[in-house]
Amino acid sequence: MTELAALLAFTAAAALLTATPGLDTALVLRTAAAEGPRRAMLAAAGIALGCLGWGLLAGAGLGALLAASRLAYDLMRWAGALYLLYLGTKLICVPRHEIDAMGLDRAETGPAQPNWFLRGFLTNMLNPKIGVFYVSFLPQFIPAGASVLGWSVLLASIHNVLGLIWFGTLVLATRPLLNALRQPGVLRWLDRLTGGLFVAFGLKLAAAARD
Repeated sequence: MTELAALLAFTAAAALLTATPGLDTALVLRTAAAEGPRRAMLAAAGIALGCLGWGLLAGAGLGALLAASRLAYDLMRWAGALYLLYLGTKLICVPRHEIDAMGLDRAETGPAQPNWFLRGFLTNMLNPKIGVFYVSFLPQFIPAGASVLGWSVLLASIHNVLGLIWFGTLVLATRPLLNALRQPGVLRWLDRLTGGLFVAFGLKLAAAARD
């Protein structure tokens, strides 16, 4: 496979994977609808950095360690599951009641505000399945004799660009939802629904068996 053919094939495959609904999509959609586009794109940027981090680690060999070591995989899996369960439980137990309280109508600052970039980053970096996915998926598109680390970073970067374009499209599509979210009770139930989704993802990750 030539370098150009490898890039085109990976781009096509990554585009399909990016458009497949998952935890990242749920996080960005919820943040865009309930927190506004700026914070949603911060979360998207954090997710992208997490993917790039896994690309670096996969190229450097940590992805192979996770694939080979049950202990390393399980430790990362449980850390990710606990983090998702924490986020989901918080949304279920302490849902927001007013859209203004979430900073959509005014700028909010202060240490109490969540770091959406960090949240997006941790959501990806604490999911070992992404590491295992990268270490099994990326090598298929690395030409023979090419730098594994260099190509891993390049392919992860392409995946990130596609992801940011997709997330940007989602953010634009959610803007019309803001008026609906200002209706009484809608935001509260959106938080609870999203929290339930995060809890489900966390439980699924905790129960996931090694492939």
